[in-house]
Amino acid sequence: MVQKTYFKTKDYCKVKFTLKPEAAEKVEILGLNSDWENAVEMTKKKDGSFTCELSLPKNTQHEFRYRVNATQWLNEPEADLHQPNVFGDNNSVIVL
Repeated sequence: MVQKTYFKTKDYCKVKFTLKPEAAEKVEILGLNSDWENAVEMTKKKDGSFTCELSLPKNTQHEFRYRVNATQWLNEPEADLHQPNVFGDNNSVIVL
């Protein structure tokens, strides 16, 4: 799930990412700000879900994917768009 919070006086949007994959020990987000090398690690909650809050620039769009346990790639089901990638799969896209 992706929740967006816009601020009238700020040039960024606060974005909260939430994902609850089965049997996950670690979940990361890759691709935000076109950075596929440096993962953003999500925090594990007691209910088994993972969350992360980030500030991203307004009027931008970002391709991203979740990486679970360093091996499995997942898309965001509630993404604004899905874009084909060079690996024959799709990336999630968030539009701000």
